[in-house]
Amino acid sequence: MQKGIYQLESWAERNLTKFNKGKGRVLHLGRNNPRHQYRLGVDLLESSSAERDLGVLVDDRLTMSQQCALANKKANGILGCIRRSVGSRSREVLLSLCSALGRPHLEYCVQCWAPQFKRDEELL
Repeated sequence: MQKGIYQLESWAERNLTKFNKGKGRVLHLGRNNPRHQYRLGVDLLESSSAERDLGVLVDDRLTMSQQCALANKKANGILGCIRRSVGSRSREVLLSLCSALGRPHLEYCVQCWAPQFKRDEELL
């Protein structure tokens, strides 16, 4: 992996660009991972236990429990806003608002982070 980082660094130098070394992180996947240290230039890259890519949070165990909890929190916040700001309590109005505003947060990238555990499924 370090060889690939060196190649990226030389590509950046050839194209007169720079990497933001403060944003570079290493996500060690797997149980028996030796957790090597990697360098970008002379600086060591930080290790991270979870990273977000395209809005999906992936942790080092490849479980999506944190993603489910974040999606649940965001959807509940939207439902609370709807409850506080909408005067009508008719079923049709509430269902259409919840479907339009809350549901996209629960369905975004669901193919990637589909709940793996029963507790995550019940949370959502």
